[in-house]
Amino acid sequence: MSTTDRATPGARPRSDPFRRASRIGAAWTRNLRDDQALLLGLGLILALVLMATVVRLFWTKDPSTVSLTDSLEPPSLRHPMGTDSNGRDLFARFNEGAGISLLVGLSVAACGAAVGVAVGIASGLFGGWRDAVLSRAMDAILAFPPLVLAMAVTVGLGSGITTAALGIMLVSIPWYARIVRAEVLRLRSQAYVDAAFTMGARRSRIVRRHILPHLLPTVLTQAAAVFSYGILALAALGFVGLGAQVPTPDWGAMITDGLPFALSGQWWITFFPGVGVLIATTGAAILADRGRDILDPRSGYRGV
Repeated sequence: MSTTDRATPGARPRSDPFRRASRIGAAWTRNLRDDQALLLGLGLILALVLMATVVRLFWTKDPSTVSLTDSLEPPSLRHPMGTDSNGRDLFARFNEGAGISLLVGLSVAACGAAVGVAVGIASGLFGGWRDAVLSRAMDAILAFPPLVLAMAVTVGLGSGITTAALGIMLVSIPWYARIVRAEVLRLRSQAYVDAAFTMGARRSRIVRRHILPHLLPTVLTQAAAVFSYGILALAALGFVGLGAQVPTPDWGAMITDGLPFALSGQWWITFFPGVGVLIATTGAAILADRGRDILDPRSGYRGV
């Protein structure tokens, strides 16, 4: 056994990432049986996932096919969500848009977490000039309204799904970085981490064994909130024409296309994509709220 392995014998069980992950999974499983809010959040997200995958495979209508003879048809068995002004099937476009929104939300949450967690750990663990530089960089990003900054990045790089996702991801990085930095500073002051530093343990080992496992609840909760914001921001960018470009279906763009017809009775063109945005953001918000209660040991929950 090496010197660093003997340095913190009491800390090993609570820092074991596999044990921590199993306890988190057990807590979620127990709560699924009797937590109605958690079931609702998971059900809403699962419904969209099914529509974007299973239902989309069985519904054979092309979301981009134009049929002027079928334009502005109300919801029916042939077109469950009706058609738009170009005769395109809104049910097919809704399912396609669900896949795009969920993919962008997951990409923004995952990529933003990867960069933000790295910045937060480096800032909190190293301190000094590194902390000052990284903190000022995060403050500079936060100085801009999130949606305005995402719009600026999208305009600068060219409108489209990829550039919209990059703009939203840039906005999310400081949200991860600041909360992770605060948590790292708290963990850095713990006796078992200080003992590991004193005994000469490498920073990489300290991060892997004593920092990252304890950051998992915080990062997962923040990721659920960022996922919700990513879907909402993508819809907002699509609404102003900076998201998906024609003929790619996007919930925000679908709402924009339907606005001229909504006041004249064709309510379904804007209603269904709006409901899609509502379902996605509500489900993710519920998961973020309940996840914080379940995963954060300071919340009073005894299962983790």
